[in-house]
Amino acid sequence: MLKPAFIISALLVVTSLIAQNVARFEIKSLPTYHATGSAIYAAGSFNGWNPQDEQYKFKKDDKGNYFIDLKLNPGKYEYKITRGGWDKVECKKGGAGIENRLQTIPTDKTIHINIEEWQDRFPAKPGISTASKNVRIIDTAFWIPQLKRTRRVLIYLPEDYAVSKNRYPVLYMHDGQNVFDDATSFAGEWGVDEFLDSVKTKKCIVVAVDNGGDKRMNEYSPYDFTLNQKNPKEQEGEGQQYVNFLAKTLKPFIDKKYRTLKNRKNTFVAGSSMGGLISLFAVLKYPKVFGGAGVFSPSIWICKPQIIDLIKTTGNKVKSNIYFYCGKLEGPAMVPDMLLAFETMATVSKSKMTTVIRDDGKHNEATWRKEFPLFYNWINPQTP
Repeated sequence: MLKPAFIISALLVVTSLIAQNVARFEIKSLPTYHATGSAIYAAGSFNGWNPQDEQYKFKKDDKGNYFIDLKLNPGKYEYKITRGGWDKVECKKGGAGIENRLQTIPTDKTIHINIEEWQDRFPAKPGISTASKNVRIIDTAFWIPQLKRTRRVLIYLPEDYAVSKNRYPVLYMHDGQNVFDDATSFAGEWGVDEFLDSVKTKKCIVVAVDNGGDKRMNEYSPYDFTLNQKNPKEQEGEGQQYVNFLAKTLKPFIDKKYRTLKNRKNTFVAGSSMGGLISLFAVLKYPKVFGGAGVFSPSIWICKPQIIDLIKTTGNKVKSNIYFYCGKLEGPAMVPDMLLAFETMATVSKSKMTTVIRDDGKHNEATWRKEFPLFYNWINPQTP
């Protein structure tokens, strides 16, 4: 629902005025094989889930114990511990993943952390696919001319596709590894295929593009970005090329090969975190191509000034259905940043929009899986 502009201003002012608290995180135990000199980092809602942020690197005390003092505003934070990459994230004994750690600030005591294992200690095991029979691979190496690299692309076709002559709306989704299949997902799938298999009406084609691994942040950021002040090296934002690929290469291919409803009103895009940011950018850059977007937990922080300026200058061209979602457990800046983007959009665009803010919402696939059916029913793709 529309929120008054002053709410955003008040939130931003309050956030800036609240005194920060210093929270000390201490690692009390590590796997016996852990190399003494290895760097360890905290990655979470307080730093955009950057797994190798030098500002969130643990130090060592005079006894060789790892610790980090973080200045954080009051609120609830999710995080995990890494050795510099998501392939080196902490895990359970045996290699099973763990839930995000949750910490409420302020706290008047030191936070003790026990790390059982590191994920890269365990070779990837072929999992049992949970993908529906209606999911298939279009190509394991689909060429992206705008980025000069390849990518796996998957498609979900409605149950009645093969026995009907119907044409269908199309939803394009990012982080394709997480959309349909537990076996390929980082931390659980969205269950998009299972949900759509259960839907009796409002059938839809879903095209899922795998992320680029270590290129994910680059491909999903529309602008060049810097991850931290201590390491101010600017990284290239490739989001404009990636969105060009969706609109100018992938969509024409899908429209030619499959029975789609090609018009703007039946073409949607959705994703979470950096995928939420690039989904918002997609409707801003191609308002005549994408008629709806699912903007889940968008990482506005990585290019906030640029994306807000873009909304101000081009948002008046957008007339889409946009679903903004965020959870209060994702970090103190997530909700205000999303509301700022939403409210700025509301001042210049005639788009149909809604904001959904969940008190118990976390920054993970399980949360987005739960929210997806509500987004889908709100977007309400209908055949003519």
